[in-house]
Amino acid sequence: MKDLTPARDSLDPIETASRDEIAALQLDRLRWSLRHAYDNVPLYREKFDAAGVSPDDLTTLADLAKFPFTVKDDLRRSYPFNMFAVPREKIARIHASSGTTGKPTVVGYTARDLDTWADMVARSLRASGVRPGDMVHVAYGYGLFTGGLGAHYGVERLGATVVPMSGGQTARQVQLLEDFRPKAICVTPSYMLNLLEEYHRQGLDPRNSSLEVGIFGAEPWTPSMRAEIEAAFDMHAVDIYGLSEVMGPGVANECVETKDGLHIWEDHFLPEVIDPETGEVLPDGEEGELVFTTLTKEGMPVIRYRTRDLTRLMPGTARSMRRMAKVTGRSDDMIILRGVNVFPTQVEERVLATKGLAPYFQIELVRKGQMDAMRIHVECLPGGDGEACRKVLAKGIKDMIGITAEIVLAAAGGVERSQGKARRVVDNREVQNGA
Repeated sequence: MKDLTPARDSLDPIETASRDEIAALQLDRLRWSLRHAYDNVPLYREKFDAAGVSPDDLTTLADLAKFPFTVKDDLRRSYPFNMFAVPREKIARIHASSGTTGKPTVVGYTARDLDTWADMVARSLRASGVRPGDMVHVAYGYGLFTGGLGAHYGVERLGATVVPMSGGQTARQVQLLEDFRPKAICVTPSYMLNLLEEYHRQGLDPRNSSLEVGIFGAEPWTPSMRAEIEAAFDMHAVDIYGLSEVMGPGVANECVETKDGLHIWEDHFLPEVIDPETGEVLPDGEEGELVFTTLTKEGMPVIRYRTRDLTRLMPGTARSMRRMAKVTGRSDDMIILRGVNVFPTQVEERVLATKGLAPYFQIELVRKGQMDAMRIHVECLPGGDGEACRKVLAKGIKDMIGITAEIVLAAAGGVERSQGKARRVVDNREVQNGA
């Protein structure tokens, strides 16, 4: 893989500023953000008043812990536009979640917010090894989902060339990758595995592709998947993080020269890690739930938003700003099976570590009598010994997680493929109970 380390003089000055300089900027911007939210968003005024706190109570960054959390249900109850802190006509763009579990969460951006977003994605792309003039293939979905348009405008802001492919049409994706010869791709890691499968189906060697770096986000992925992708394509695989409620992609990004966690762009986003049960702020280095406060958002500031993502904060390395470890899972996608906590990323790690298995899986939760049980649907690679793979994976799951899982071997192509974000867990327990 090529050395894609950016030149130090190409970085924004804040990326290499001292921690004191970063903290001073954060405190000034945090005071503004709290006041902006309190004065212009009824929900924040009610929540602050109920907690007995005022924006004037913030004198240090640690004082943020006095303020109440924001959760996704707050956004749903404020549907569609009651979280906006500016008049609706000042909103330049609206994004929203899919709303598959209820009303969607709606996010609004002013023109300045969109400028900031483009700047942060451009910074993330540069940290990933992309340079002005490079070509970037964007395979995130376009539309209300923030991934496609967020990456798109960041590529343009950097001065690179964007190929706005969006998701799906896997065969055509590979054709354009081969014909256009882009340097970088923005895509979910699970869909990159689909592209890898398509390369093999067409008899092409992915290591001969033009790709030098992939910027992967929108879902948790493991070091094992990074190794799988990097070996298959002979390219760097770096992690980008974001969520629509806070901005979209570009809240944090790995630096290609270290790939040791995602540097949070702390001049715009203030992170905390809390105990998911108590809400207590944890010291840097301890794993818990990630919480974000926006420092510069005009259209829809968010104060102490509980992301449900599990990670820990670490000192900066390639940049001065703190890093977050790769997200290990979400507190709301954790499966509790017979008292044992199970994350899909743990299963992914064991699948990728089992020789002879294809890198695709899906977890099915079922009822067996009065007990919950877990099936893991997988596929063998051509020529693989299915029974041997099944036994190795079952033992690996048992050793790692402590539960017995039923391993179901599907025919080639039998495990559902991602067209964007992977659907890792299917819960059929209520279906079996007649609900």
